[in-house]
Amino acid sequence: MMKKAVFIDKDGTLIKNVPYNVDTNLIQFEENVVGALKLLRKCGYELIIVSNQSGIAFSYFSEDDVKQVFQFIEKQLQQEGVQLNGFYYCPHHTQGTNRLYTKTCYCRKPMPGMLLQAARELDIDLELSWMIGDILDDTEAGNRAGCRTILLNNGNETEWVEANNRRPTFMVSNWKEATAVIIQHAKEVTSVEHV
Repeated sequence: MMKKAVFIDKDGTLIKNVPYNVDTNLIQFEENVVGALKLLRKCGYELIIVSNQSGIAFSYFSEDDVKQVFQFIEKQLQQEGVQLNGFYYCPHHTQGTNRLYTKTCYCRKPMPGMLLQAARELDIDLELSWMIGDILDDTEAGNRAGCRTILLNNGNETEWVEANNRRPTFMVSNWKEATAVIIQHAKEVTSVEHV
């Protein structure tokens, strides 16, 4: 039985955006995110973080630092009664300074590689799933993977280049609205299936 998931961008979506941060003392969750994640879990969604971490390619921090940040986030959410199902990150950048990670890849958003990998490994049905992010690269990654997409329009997108793959299914201003959209859509799908 395949599962449905909500893929969540980390910086600027799940937590406040502090560029290239691996200091857990500076990590703050976005407003209403914990309650939203609880509701999504209750509705049967797996919760999976997908994050570009080009700071690794630029030698600002290590993969171990990124894993430590995830463990911190996971523990904080567990204490609030929210279980994450996965954490995928891309360490690459074409202009990086660390040659091990300086390359063009299929995992760095806007490419869909992280979502496709998660879907394979965790038996996720992408057509039943969602991608939530704060910039259009997140939207494009979700659209390319075959998910529905929500742009959390909180001021972090600055380029607004809207090609075909970069149009979100929905645009909202906060987590309460995002959760309401997903739950309402699930109800509509269920009612159609029972007709």
